[in-house]
This record gives sequence, C-alpha cells and structure tokens, in this order.
Amino acid sequence: MSVEFLGGARTGAGGQPLPFSQAVKAGPFVFVSGQVAMGDNGEIVPGGIEAQTRTTLRNVEKALALAGCTLADVVKATVWLDDARDFWSFNRVYAEFFTTAKPARSTTQAKLMVDAKIEIEVTAFKS
Repeated sequence: MSVEFLGGARTGAGGQPLPFSQAVKAGPFVFVSGQVAMGDNGEIVPGGIEAQTRTTLRNVEKALALAGCTLADVVKATVWLDDARDFWSFNRVYAEFFTTAKPARSTTQAKLMVDAKIEIEVTAFKS
C-alpha cells in the first residue's frame, strides 16, 4: 500500500509553519487533518459560527482536492464546536455542503487550540 503526505507546507498565524500534512492518502483512504476557518493569510476569519463553518468546509474541500477527492467521497466526519449552543446553526450550514452523500458524523464540544469556533476532520474513500 502506498502512502502520500499532501499539502504539508502551510503556515498559520504570523507565518509559523504548521507541522502536519493537510491530508494523507493511504491506499483508497484519505485522512484530512482537522481544518478550521483559517484564511489564506493564516488567520481565523472573522464572523460567527455560520461564516466559520463555511470557511472550514471550504478548507476541507481544498484538502480533499489534494488527493483527487470531493465531499462526495467523505465517509466519516468528526466535528468539534467551541460552543454547543452553535450546534443548530452549524448543522444548517453543514447540510448545505453534504446534500446527497451524508457521511457518518460525530459532533462534540471542545475547547479548541486556536481562536476558532469549529474544527472538522474527515476520512474519505476513493477506490
């Protein structure tokens, strides 16, 4: 089985290098590292949970694309919300991105490592 480490040259706030790959392709599986609402400048985008969910899911799409995948290939999503009260607003936006193929999902509340309202990691399957 071949393993590819994809998109490892990203930087975070202040240009600090991020010490992980955006995605890892191992055989038919693609594992996307936790994505947050980070803009191209490495900073968390302003806005509430809806804006941050959209940006986070766009970042998930970009990471999947590195391995030739789309959201339709996602079989499992794990979501961390900074505030459980954001769940229903997050869920509405999430449903906009996963309209037909609905992966298995876990969602929980957690204190995030950066000043973000949400983090999402996914596993995709591409035969």
